[in-house]
Amino acid sequence: MRRGLRFVPLALLLAVVLELAVFVGVGRALGFGAAVLLVFAASLLGLVLLRREGMRAWRGFRSAAAAGQPPGGQVTDGLVGLAGALLLAVPGLVSGLVGLLLLVPPVRRLARAGVRRTTERRVSSMVAGDLFGPRTVRVRQGTPQPTPQPEQPVVVDGGRPIEGEIIEPGRH
Repeated sequence: MRRGLRFVPLALLLAVVLELAVFVGVGRALGFGAAVLLVFAASLLGLVLLRREGMRAWRGFRSAAAAGQPPGGQVTDGLVGLAGALLLAVPGLVSGLVGLLLLVPPVRRLARAGVRRTTERRVSSMVAGDLFGPRTVRVRQGTPQPTPQPEQPVVVDGGRPIEGEIIEPGRH
């Protein structure tokens, strides 16, 4: 099992506890009915946006594929939009807020860049190139740093072979 996956059940439990605590807090501040209505409205908005974001992602993917361009940008944008809409659709105030934030353009750009970096690290360079096109590389101008030269072997006795015996440590 991967290292990070063993923390998933704990993270889900903490998310549920946080959702309940926020719901109780909002229920006390606004009233129970208003809190339930707020959760219901956020979920309904998420369901509507889920369909819209899904169609938008599919159209973007198809247009990039038809134009012969790498579809990675449209795919990552679609994934972030779908994640935001899905988080809105899941009943809960905290998940709805996070989902709403993922749909705001500046936050969406940041999340999209994070998804791209993560994808590029986890797949081979060839697959990343097919998905996102050629990578951009930053080039620094100025004096280049000297590259370390490999150490030259020490020449003993004019380079003639020396006879000897190898003794393993601990064995005399």
